[in-house]
Parts: sequence; structure tokens; C-alpha cells
Amino acid sequence: MASNKQVLYGKTTLEEGIRSRIIPRINGLDMHILEAGYEPEHKDRPCLLLLHGFPELAYSWRKQLLPLARAGYHVVAPDLRGYGRTTGWDGNYDGDVASFSLLNIVRDCLALVFALGRPSVAAVVGHDYGSPVAAYCALVRPDVFQRVVLMSGPFAGPPTLPFGRAAKAEQRQPPVDIQEQLAQLPRPRKHYRWYYSGADANANMHGARQGLTAFFRGYYHGKSADWANNNPHPLAAWTAEELAKLPDYYVMDRDLGMAETVAAQMPAPINHCDWLTDEELAVYVQEYQRNTFQGGLQWYRCGTDANIIRQLQLYAGRTIDVPSCFIAGKADWGIYQTPKALQQMDGRGCSDLRAVHLVEGAGHWVQQEQAGQSNALILSFLGS
Repeated sequence: MASNKQVLYGKTTLEEGIRSRIIPRINGLDMHILEAGYEPEHKDRPCLLLLHGFPELAYSWRKQLLPLARAGYHVVAPDLRGYGRTTGWDGNYDGDVASFSLLNIVRDCLALVFALGRPSVAAVVGHDYGSPVAAYCALVRPDVFQRVVLMSGPFAGPPTLPFGRAAKAEQRQPPVDIQEQLAQLPRPRKHYRWYYSGADANANMHGARQGLTAFFRGYYHGKSADWANNNPHPLAAWTAEELAKLPDYYVMDRDLGMAETVAAQMPAPINHCDWLTDEELAVYVQEYQRNTFQGGLQWYRCGTDANIIRQLQLYAGRTIDVPSCFIAGKADWGIYQTPKALQQMDGRGCSDLRAVHLVEGAGHWVQQEQAGQSNALILSFLGS
């Protein structure tokens, strides 16, 4: 590959063969991407689109860009709406929240593919909150997103309509106010998705008493295989009693913010981390110090807004019909946080699910914690 060292994120140098650039006018955004395998002599390579989650960045795919490019792909990882070096989004809590809906972020991805001069991509790969985005990319536009890899977030299909045969088949019950149920537990709790949707979450994390570096170190450590208390197992139902079995970073103490929750599970400093060095961690700290968390938190607000969720009911009964694959860390509680979603992915979510991989030695950040195995699984799926 041609020499292309770039200094980005302060003192951090991108590896040779990875470049950073801004693509303007992407559904109202100027979108920052990292890419590899982009050289003119490789213009006919199939393209892979990698979508990050929260609190992540395009940089979260730093360990995938070059290996996948060496395997013959043009690999593109954008800073999605609300994140990193991408601009043009509304980061005000009372701003244009609807622009962060899943379907509009799918529109961002579609616009990016076309701006790259591509009629389609060989696969879209999504991690964490990028997983449902990738899922809806493949569900809505299978002609463009020809395969899909879902990582750490199972897809159980679109929400059902509140009437008709699907509703009768599922014997719909009155909606559960899970926040109210959690608050009534002997140890009062709250769900992190609704906490992230509130007005106080951004200030709590951005102004964390332990400092942003310690907050990020604790947050990433706590959801990884490095934290010995991560021993996930399936939950029986969407009830307060069952959800209370999740770690505190998912079902929090009612009166604590995420900064305090993370601090409580980190009694000692993390002195060494092979998969997320201090230099790499500093990239996240710098970008979120500058941007705050609110752009990413707007996604959660859309995910708990009944009016925005209704948009997804248009796809009720639809499945992802392109070839699909699921990859997650074996120590990742995230695969069980929505009861039965992992089982329902095969059939209800995806009609052509080729494989489900739970990777040893990885928690929630599987593509960073076990990069080599994650890359091998992605490439095996693409070659299947």
C-alpha cells in the first residue's frame, strides 16, 4: 500500500495505509471517514462499510481497516451522525432529535455509499448501536447492502404493529412501564436506555468527578472480558426482576448517574490494557471532551420515543433476507439485555443467518478485545 501516514486526534498517527478525509453533503452532514484499500489501482475492490456504536468512533475499527483491506476490500468506517469529526448535526438536547432516528441514519449510510461512487457494498458491519443501523440498512435496501454482520447487538426483527394478525399471534399485553417497575424494586433501579434519554446524562458523564479519562477507562473495562463479574446468561422475560440481574451499567441504581456507576465498579486503577492502550484511550477522551456525549445520546432518545419507534412498525413482519452473521464476545451481557432477542434473530430477524459466534476472551468490545478472531470471522463469512 502507498505510504499515507496521517496525524489525527492530536498526537495519534494513523497506521500507514489508513487515511482520514471529509466527504461533504452527506444527508446534511460533512462526514468524516477512515478508510483503507482506497488507492486508485484498487478502485474495483468490493466495499465494506463499518458502523460504530456508543461511546465509540470510526477509530473503534482501527484494528479491522488494514486486515480487511489486505484481504481485498475497500474498507470505510465513518464517524456517524453525532460523533467524532463529522459535522452538520444538531447536538442540542432540545434540538432536532428526530434527525437521529434509525431510518435517518440509514439514509446517512446510503448517501455515503452513493457519494463513494458505489451502487452497493459487499457488506455492512455494525457494532453495538451500529448493529441495528446495519440491520435496517440490510432490511430496507438489500440491493445496496448485500450482506450484513451484526456485532454485540442481536436483531429480533422490527417492532410489530399494535393490530392485525401479528399482534394476535403474539397475544399482546398492555405495555410495560419498565422504569416504574424497576423503581419499585427493594433496591430501586433504572434502565440505562431511559437514563441516556434524560436531560442529565450528558453533563454527568462529560463532567465525571473522576475525570473523563478515568470514566472512559472504567466504562470500557467494565463491559469487557477483563472485568471478572461479567458472566452473562439469558434472561427469562422483560420484567424488573429479570432485568435486575443485569450489571449496574445496564440497570443502574435509581439515584446514581453513569459516572458514579462506573466509579463504583472500579475500586482500583487499571494499570495495563493490551487491547486499549492509554494512547488509544486518549483518542476517545479528546473527541468526547470536544463534542460531549449528547450527539450519541440523541440516538437513545429516539430509541425510547414511541412516536419515532412507530416509524419502524412500517417494516413489521419483514426479515433481513441477505446473508447475515452475528459476532459477539462470550462475556458480553449486551447479547442478553433484551430477553430472547438472540434466539429470535434466527427466523424472525434474519431469514438467512449463516452463523452465530460467541468469542472467547471478549466482552462487549469484541472487535477491539479480540481483533484477530473478529477479522477472521468476518472474512470467513464474506467468503462463505
